[in-house]
Amino acid sequence: MKQVQLRKGKEESLKRFHPWVFSGAIARIDEGVSEGEIVRVVTNSGDFIAVGHYQEGSIAVRVLTFSDVQIDDEFWHSRLSSALQMRQAIGIADNPNNNTYRLVHGEGDNLPGLIIDVYGQTAVMQAHSIGMHLCRKEIAHALVDVMESRISHIYYKSETTLPFMTADDMNATPHFDNDEVLKNGFLVGGSDDNIATENGLKFRVDWLKGQKTGFFVDQRENRSLLEKFSKGKRVLNMFCYTGGFSFYAMRGGAELVHSVDSSAKAIELTKQNVELNFPGDARHEAYCEDAFKYLERAGSNYNLIILDPPAFAKHRGALHNALKGYTRLNQKAFEKIEKGGILFTFSCSQVVTKDHFRNAVFTAAALAKRKVRILHQLHQPADHPINIYHPEGEYLKGLVLYVE
Repeated sequence: MKQVQLRKGKEESLKRFHPWVFSGAIARIDEGVSEGEIVRVVTNSGDFIAVGHYQEGSIAVRVLTFSDVQIDDEFWHSRLSSALQMRQAIGIADNPNNNTYRLVHGEGDNLPGLIIDVYGQTAVMQAHSIGMHLCRKEIAHALVDVMESRISHIYYKSETTLPFMTADDMNATPHFDNDEVLKNGFLVGGSDDNIATENGLKFRVDWLKGQKTGFFVDQRENRSLLEKFSKGKRVLNMFCYTGGFSFYAMRGGAELVHSVDSSAKAIELTKQNVELNFPGDARHEAYCEDAFKYLERAGSNYNLIILDPPAFAKHRGALHNALKGYTRLNQKAFEKIEKGGILFTFSCSQVVTKDHFRNAVFTAAALAKRKVRILHQLHQPADHPINIYHPEGEYLKGLVLYVE
């Protein structure tokens, strides 16, 4: 195994088990190390400290283990078994009322660069690092063994996530052999059955062309909370994607639900999902329109609004503009919502901290001249765990607000 040697004193973060080695911390790399290769990381004096995947860019090594071991079938099996056991312990896996959950959440499961979501009998695997892409077949083999009869199919969906480049990584230029070309498709099995169940509700998963792995699994518990607030409400679900919040609101007894998204494909899937759960229900209408334009022309007849936009900032350079966007969006919602209404508002931008987001929302409330009280502070669910040594893994934050 080739080695990456650190500059003097640059091992301190690794001693605290942070799973990233930044390029500026590296003194020397063995000749011939290629992108995605598994390397040993050693201190400046040559002492072992970690094993991980090498990649060009600002994050040069993503640590797989702090033990000096081989990354083989036994390693993948152990890591995946640990991930499954945690989901079983919290009652998410093997739940007859819910066959949808995240099995592997990158650094949160000590597998940086790897995401695996389970939708019924299909697991959707997504690589966010070159190393995980190169190991996809070994991971799939171990996954079949660990999951046993829980899954029959594994779909690989990484064309839009590889090479994974932040603004700091734009000079990274991964090279693959012909048999390592990025291509989505089934690694195991193959199925057209894309209907899954979440808390007793059905939905179609577009793992072929949809965002992320096909559905936003991370909002499951927040959707359940919304259901409890929905009885008799007139609900507006902005950035609805495939309508998750919408059909929870309908089950909660909403008077009407309007779903809005700029994507015609998302609106079509929203309609299909509503029909799966509430066929012929006239309470729901869907609109393919820009969110800001819709809010601009909307009346003030909604008393429950959901704002769940895509990430406004994917790197630190976009933070300032992102916060202005969150302020503008929330201000418009505050101006439109009825007195005594409830606002669910979210940010999924990793570089936007909880304090950043709260300040943007509170600025919006002040500009709209509304009195606002916090009812809940929301975050990602337990199947999206945060490695205690990697606080960057806390990406989803939300607020439930009572608006006077």
